[in-house]
Amino acid sequence: MFKSVVLFVLAGLAEIGGGYLVWLWLRESRPVGYGIFGGVILIVYGVIPAFQSFPSFGRVYAAYGGVFIVMALLWGWLVDGKTPDFYDWIGAAVCLLGVSIMLWAPRH
Repeated sequence: MFKSVVLFVLAGLAEIGGGYLVWLWLRESRPVGYGIFGGVILIVYGVIPAFQSFPSFGRVYAAYGGVFIVMALLWGWLVDGKTPDFYDWIGAAVCLLGVSIMLWAPRH
């Protein structure tokens, strides 16, 4: 389970970080290098989930969506200074509960 969590966090950082660099390039007129580096990081993001031990691509990406929501809230809070409110945290907790059920529920 630890390996899965680490891979989800790494993928989240790669997706959000890469997307953020592209955002800075296109929306805030940063140099083109931001966009290129962001694109490379987004490619890495596409590779990381392939190392998950779960056999289903769809399940891994569906579960990752819940993790991404939490990480996006944290990124917005720490990088953009936008503090999540009570309902953001409730929604994030519901998402993580869903992720836990999808990934670790006993199946036959």
